[in-house]
Amino acid sequence: MTSLQPHGTSLSGTSQPPTSHPARHQEKHHRHQARSVAEHAAAVAELLQPLRSPGRTEVLPLGEALGRGLVKDVTAPISLPPFANSQMDGYAIRSADLPDDGGELRVMRPVPAGASPDALQRGTAAPIMTGAMLPEGADAVVPIERAVPDRFLPPTKQSTAQATVKLPAAAPGTYVREAGSDVQAGQTALGAGTFLGPAQLGLLAALGIPEVTVYRAVTVLLVTTGDEVVEPGQDLPAGKIYDSNGTLLETAMRQAGLEVRRAGIVTDNPGKLRELLRAEGAAVDLIVTTGGVSKGAYEVVRQAMEDQPVEFLHVAMQPGGPQGIGTFDGQPFLGFPGNPVSCLVSFEMFLRPVLGRLLGAPAPRLPIRARLGQPLTSPENKHQVRRGTLQPDGTVELQGGESSHLMHALAGSNVLLHVPQGVAELGAGAEVEVWML
Repeated sequence: MTSLQPHGTSLSGTSQPPTSHPARHQEKHHRHQARSVAEHAAAVAELLQPLRSPGRTEVLPLGEALGRGLVKDVTAPISLPPFANSQMDGYAIRSADLPDDGGELRVMRPVPAGASPDALQRGTAAPIMTGAMLPEGADAVVPIERAVPDRFLPPTKQSTAQATVKLPAAAPGTYVREAGSDVQAGQTALGAGTFLGPAQLGLLAALGIPEVTVYRAVTVLLVTTGDEVVEPGQDLPAGKIYDSNGTLLETAMRQAGLEVRRAGIVTDNPGKLRELLRAEGAAVDLIVTTGGVSKGAYEVVRQAMEDQPVEFLHVAMQPGGPQGIGTFDGQPFLGFPGNPVSCLVSFEMFLRPVLGRLLGAPAPRLPIRARLGQPLTSPENKHQVRRGTLQPDGTVELQGGESSHLMHALAGSNVLLHVPQGVAELGAGAEVEVWML
């Protein structure tokens, strides 16, 4: 398979940011040479690096930390399991008490889960429940199904001189969960930057840790621009279209754990866009606009940013080539293209993975290998992102064409398929990387 590592850097891995601020690059440098995907991801990472500042952390109870990123390593205060315990319902024994062909042992007092048992006497077996502490002196467990009788004795017949059980031999350690076999006390349980899902939070709870230090959720001001768009539910005059970008990006961001403030639709009036950004932009971590970043006659975002350290450039990616990056009145700013698929691909390729690497959240998209169900062509000088559906047999079927307005095709997709820069065509059966949506 052709590598998806432009300039030796994985799309889902970290890359070295440029030494200068992205807004200080000269646009003329990119008039004839588009920026690579890896280079633009590095520029976005540099822009958003201040989000890692100590002032943007908070301590939360475990139940409120779902979907956040861990700020620092967590060291296990105890071992897991904290004591040797039984993996099965059965009998705790000394393995040396039974010959190779098995034998009878006297039945001792049972050991329920949560009890602190007496030491096991020689020549005896203690009924033990799953998860219960192994008695001192015991080194193996024989499952109840292998005992004769193959059921526990009634309480009235246990711990009497007449109560015996026939058991097969068992090697030391059989069906025993040793203390610390999962995590040792003092070991790093979770590393800094870990995404906190249910499994990670469950581990912290098992270690007795009630709260955790996480990065604050990123707050985004989302602005849709364009004279041609109207809100869903309103009348649709001739020449107008309904705004899908606002809903598409807002829900993608919320699903990723970001807090979103919608500013509605701004017409192609640069002055009004500047007024809105100054009124609402200071209270957020990041400003994101859609539309108005290309080289047309009415590119409102470009016009509104004329006195700001913002760069408008082209990334060697299809869809999503036109991009804006810099700051507005000191606030980080990203300008995404106006076509719906382009703005979502921009979020998935740049903002989502960069935040994940910086803050541990959102979780990265799962990259897997798949095989093309049909041939495709791609601009050789661009990284193409196609939409597709992963089938149960491991093949991926393309949904729609490469155009960035095909919302119905996007809605029918469950993966983003990557064709790296330098590849012009791939045949049916070719191996590709896809990201699960």
